[in-house]
Amino acid sequence: MTERRVLTVSEVNAQVHELLDASFPELWIEGEVSNCKTYLSGHTYLSLKDEKAQLRAVLFKGAAYGVKFKLQDGLKVLVRARVTSYEPRGELQLILSAAEPREKGALQLALEQLKAKLQAEGLFDQERKRPLPPYPKVVGVVTSGAGAAVRDIINVLSRRWPGLEIRVWPVRVQGEGAAAEIAAAVRGFNTLAPDTEVLLVGRGGGSIEDLWAFNEEPVARALAESAIPTVSCVGHETDWTVADLVADLRAPTPSAAAELAVPEKAAVADRLAELGDAMAQTLRDRLEDLARRLAYAAAHPLLQDPRRLWEQRAQRVDELSARLPDAARRALERLALRLAGTAGKLDAISPLKVLGRGYAIASLHGTVLTRASQAKTGDLIGVRLAEGELECEVVE
Repeated sequence: MTERRVLTVSEVNAQVHELLDASFPELWIEGEVSNCKTYLSGHTYLSLKDEKAQLRAVLFKGAAYGVKFKLQDGLKVLVRARVTSYEPRGELQLILSAAEPREKGALQLALEQLKAKLQAEGLFDQERKRPLPPYPKVVGVVTSGAGAAVRDIINVLSRRWPGLEIRVWPVRVQGEGAAAEIAAAVRGFNTLAPDTEVLLVGRGGGSIEDLWAFNEEPVARALAESAIPTVSCVGHETDWTVADLVADLRAPTPSAAAELAVPEKAAVADRLAELGDAMAQTLRDRLEDLARRLAYAAAHPLLQDPRRLWEQRAQRVDELSARLPDAARRALERLALRLAGTAGKLDAISPLKVLGRGYAIASLHGTVLTRASQAKTGDLIGVRLAEGELECEVVE
């Protein structure tokens, strides 16, 4: 009888793992992403499924740098993967090394995803855009130190405003690491040269791949955080980069940005001369008007003979003084008539007047009697007549 070979679960999982690693080369697999989650480690775990089945998959952090867009549920993708297993659980899984969207290009999808994210955070809102200073003395430039863009910017700035201080921070504007350099330069200006009054950030034109550094999140974040007003000047007319949407102002080319950043000194000087002439003319007109008014006032009769200013007033005082006694007398007479009328009315309703017509007032213990039932036999009541009083006893 052949002796049975007994394996542990771990041994089986290990053999399956080795068999899968040895049997399958990297494959291109198409499917829909589901259950996608990226951890703080930078590794992304997901499932890749079709109508009939699904496979677990993982995109490790190192490989994720090569994927321009963000994997998310519902995306149809084409992935390059190695078929293997996760030994501790004996589960079949795919190790992804590349991914492409099936319905859109990777760069376009990544751009749409980042735009949606930043717009939801309010980084594109017009309310947060700041105006550029009208007459800056110091302008900063973040661009390639060797390209035509920096020469164009310097030439335009120097021509428009001679004597302007121009600070250039050279960076790579395309390729691996360009976005990090651009973001670091923007933050560097804010930290090391905060007296810079406006910051131009951009490059000359190119393909979407050439301009891609200005579509990356680090650049957008640095522009949004900048305390210095920013102008995005990536050399393209139609397509807007993320940097264009976040910056305080967008210029279609580096040269246009330089024109927006500073006014033309000669034009400002001409305008100042115009304002000076206008101010002088205004002052002349004002002085002439005042001179006319002064001449009119000087010719006025009251100023020719100042006594006229008080003669009529003195006469008016005398007139009022003469009328005062008569007015006081009439006022006293009116008051006397009103007083007599009021006294007559009071006399007509006086209780004494009523008593004079034969009426009397009977009272008991100081209370005026109005009914016979208020007194009883034997009570002494007082009777007030028009002249004098009587004390009477009630007999019945």
